[in-house]
Amino acid sequence: MKRTALQLSATALGLGIGLAIVTPLAPLAHGDARPSTISVDEIKDGMKGYGLTVFKGTEPERFDVEVVGVLHNFRPAQDLILVKTPHPRLNITKNVRGMSGSPIYFDGRLAGAYAYSWAMFQTEPVAGVTPIAPMLTEMRRAIPAGFWPLEGGGPLPTAPTKRAPHASREPTEFQGEPGTYDLETHGKQLAARFAPDPGRPLIPVATPIMIGGVGERTQAFARNLFAPLGLEPMQAGGGQGSSVGAPEHFVNGGSLGVSLVSGDVSFFGLGTVTHVEGRKLCGFGHPMMEAGATALPAAIGRVHWIFASDQHSSKIGESARPLGALIQDRQSAVVVDETKTAPTFPLTVEVKGAEGAPKTSWKMLVAEEKFMAPGLLAAALSGALEATTNERRDVSWKLSSKVTVRGYGTTELEDVGIAVGGMPDAGDWARARVVRTVGEVLNNPWENSHIERVETTLTVQYTRDVYQLRGVDVLDPVVDAGQRARLVLRLLPFSGAPILRTVEVKMPEELAGKEVEVEILPGYETVPETPAPESLTQLLSNATRVSQPRTVVLQIRLPSQGVTYQKHVATRLPPFALDALRTQSSDVGPEAFAAFARTVVPMERFVDGRDKVKIKVRPR
Repeated sequence: MKRTALQLSATALGLGIGLAIVTPLAPLAHGDARPSTISVDEIKDGMKGYGLTVFKGTEPERFDVEVVGVLHNFRPAQDLILVKTPHPRLNITKNVRGMSGSPIYFDGRLAGAYAYSWAMFQTEPVAGVTPIAPMLTEMRRAIPAGFWPLEGGGPLPTAPTKRAPHASREPTEFQGEPGTYDLETHGKQLAARFAPDPGRPLIPVATPIMIGGVGERTQAFARNLFAPLGLEPMQAGGGQGSSVGAPEHFVNGGSLGVSLVSGDVSFFGLGTVTHVEGRKLCGFGHPMMEAGATALPAAIGRVHWIFASDQHSSKIGESARPLGALIQDRQSAVVVDETKTAPTFPLTVEVKGAEGAPKTSWKMLVAEEKFMAPGLLAAALSGALEATTNERRDVSWKLSSKVTVRGYGTTELEDVGIAVGGMPDAGDWARARVVRTVGEVLNNPWENSHIERVETTLTVQYTRDVYQLRGVDVLDPVVDAGQRARLVLRLLPFSGAPILRTVEVKMPEELAGKEVEVEILPGYETVPETPAPESLTQLLSNATRVSQPRTVVLQIRLPSQGVTYQKHVATRLPPFALDALRTQSSDVGPEAFAAFARTVVPMERFVDGRDKVKIKVRPR
């Protein structure tokens, strides 16, 4: 019986060889032969055995193992077996990323999974083995009732399941109010929650994430985003390779992979299978992020080589055959079920204006997970655009996106910008509206949701389609309340003479007798106030509300406040009105925001830069 590769559920190091016949590991009844597992209590210093892992291809191979000792209570209710692994290749590579989960046997019985190593610069092949008992417990754990991505064996239920807005959230869910999603903040939250302790000498070996189809800037972005979680992005391909000769099923010691992104851009995690029972398996010997119940696409992996490194060696490989889903990410193991299907969504990227680019159309499939999906979307988008538009020229760009959500139709979004000396860095795409919207949808507190597809089109123009704001002159330094003051904007195009543009801004009546500060800023930097969303429908509606990009906004801070309340936005309310809106019987009341009087001035180009001037307002 053969197996496929799952990766994304632990961070480690496993070595393993697949057995032709998989047998259950439960202890046998009285009168039968000895059990097929060996407990920690039976492990003695100096015991010799073997492990299984894939050194090349898809077939596991054997390596020698010798017990060094046992660390008791290494993790809560979990011991750790210390072993040496004398082997011609491992004597060179020491511990290896991607070997996590490799099964270890003593006296012909399964002891556990090769899973932990010491910090970098290890000089001898010594590793920690997670005992098999807690791993088997996790493998036999049922999927929690109501875990909607995997209910019924299908990718999604036919209708969303409503849940209370402030119910307890899933481990990888964004902690923040609806409408405030930010990928960088989300990553920091998970890093604080799941990252391995760098001060502990014995740590899980980071799970290698094979990245293909992206450039150096995107790789750096992926490392910054995922490395704090115990994942190690590295450029090594990782796309779907040939399935010829690949096993039909997972096997003990075979490679276990997780296909986070597949297609023209690929992110593929690689680890090792520890034990198979029927159509389920456990692996890694430690968590990927300890995310609990999860749903990520799994695959059988193919190993090309183990690259030796003084810091940390790593397997290099790719997906050989998609198979099943990663369903548990627990302290002692990750669990895969071959019969399950993890939710994914297709992503397309079309590039216009990049004349002569060898590839302008990109297609990918992205794993739909609350943190992974927006992070992988940003990385995949960055990778496609970096490969297509990576030139050190000034560029004006527009990213038009469509996000289709099951049951809610398609939401159209637009990002625009200018860049001097090349396109924005990969991290900038993490703040794109399309990324934020996908994060908002998947992390919304009202109902389970499914992204059906994301379509993006980037239009680039290699010119500085922009005016630089070089200063503002005040023609009317003193005006009556309610009257207009004239300002002259000094605008500098990329080439040619400066342009003077006269604009007017009305002085609010309530500012009579005051010196008013007028701020001049680009239209694409201002976002209209929106009510706090109370449903997914409102959240998607808010996502489309943006100022026109080719504008200049003149704004004045007002002494009054505005509020958002029950789908409505009210500006310039006096304090007594805000008090009247507050309810004594509910904790849900109006949300105040700073009120501004804004004048929007259309421009034929983007405007870069901002300035401030002061005007005195006379009482009438």
